[in-house]
Amino acid sequence: MNNDNLLRRSLDAVWHPCTQMKLHETLPLVPIRRAQGAWLEDMDGHRFLDAISSWWTNLFGHGHPRIVAALREQLDTLDHVMLAGFTHEPVVALSEKLSALTGHELGHCFYASDGASAVEIALKMSFHFWRNTGHPGKNRFLSLAGSYHGETLGALAVTDVALFRDAYAPLLRACDTVPSPDGRLAGAGQTPRDAAVAAAIALEATLAENHHEVAALIVEPLVQCATGMAMHDAEYLRRARALCDHYGVHLIADEIAVGCGRTGSFFACEQADIVPDFLCLSKGITGGTLPLSTVMTTDAVYAAFWDDSTARGFLHSHSYTGNPLACRAALATLEIFETDGVIAANRRLAAQIDAAAAPLAADPRVAHYRHTGMIWAFDANTDDPLFARRFHQEAMARGLLLRPLGNTVYFMPPYILGDEEIELLVSGTQAALDAVLP
Repeated sequence: MNNDNLLRRSLDAVWHPCTQMKLHETLPLVPIRRAQGAWLEDMDGHRFLDAISSWWTNLFGHGHPRIVAALREQLDTLDHVMLAGFTHEPVVALSEKLSALTGHELGHCFYASDGASAVEIALKMSFHFWRNTGHPGKNRFLSLAGSYHGETLGALAVTDVALFRDAYAPLLRACDTVPSPDGRLAGAGQTPRDAAVAAAIALEATLAENHHEVAALIVEPLVQCATGMAMHDAEYLRRARALCDHYGVHLIADEIAVGCGRTGSFFACEQADIVPDFLCLSKGITGGTLPLSTVMTTDAVYAAFWDDSTARGFLHSHSYTGNPLACRAALATLEIFETDGVIAANRRLAAQIDAAAAPLAADPRVAHYRHTGMIWAFDANTDDPLFARRFHQEAMARGLLLRPLGNTVYFMPPYILGDEEIELLVSGTQAALDAVLP
């Protein structure tokens, strides 16, 4: 297929996400024809190292043979059946395995197709729980400053990114923000833990005054991703859990981006030794093959909806809830974690990447170089409003897919990088930085 023809057809027919389409008059779309392992290949045969896991989804490389084989086998038996009034082995097995990973503390899974939908579900469940248990006034939500939880209306209400919120503000329900525990906010002589403690103290003041109206606090554990990879100490999660318990408020852990091994443990919350009331998963749960999300919750929440009245049941659905193919991909993903010792292997890989990136961390144009699990980030010392676009183009010219968040450059690669790919990741980043900030 002719490249120019495909690009023209795409501009005419496809409305691309989070994109000012007019930009593509001068910044051409990249037509991808295949992907394998950590690499994308365009129509002309140029390859790009997928250093952001295709928006943080692709854990084990594209076209992983065990996930592909599981999907092919599932296609021969059951492609889809509605989950209202029916069930099937993949969704039951997946729910059981996920529950076991929490020590059966979160024993109930509700499925959707994407992260924002999972957040919507968790918010609705929390609100409906309080109504069912005689506390209808607990209907407000708290989120962290700079938080991002999705772009549907409910998820956007707990998102504190002006670009998104301002455009749709008249449609959104009011939500309150509390200070972020971002380690970069630590003052002179302070540690990231000090910043976490200060944020927790501010959270307590808010809950002490308003807990009778607050249904839940929603947090991305350890890393606030879309706000610029703001990393925080696990002490914040420990204190937030204790405060939510004390004041009778749910804790929602949005692990859509940070779950599935991304922060160094399968669930980020494990590093604080806490269990939230709701845990949202998506992105990597299928290894980046098919859309799926889930909200995991407790026996206590589930019991509050168990009733003869339909109105007291949880009123949420969509046609592809618990799709067998997506669940089978997720089961294959969990099997890879179990049989391949992924978490331990990731620790070794992270140490190798960190060592290779040491010169980058020492670059005077780099501020707040930071690392959690399989996520790296640094802030470029620049006020150039076009930095992200220019850096992205320079990296692509060197065969490297990176998409900065403002002036924050981050790596979120698949868990399979080899020596040559690590070298390209670091050298390509350095070269792109040299081109944009000579």
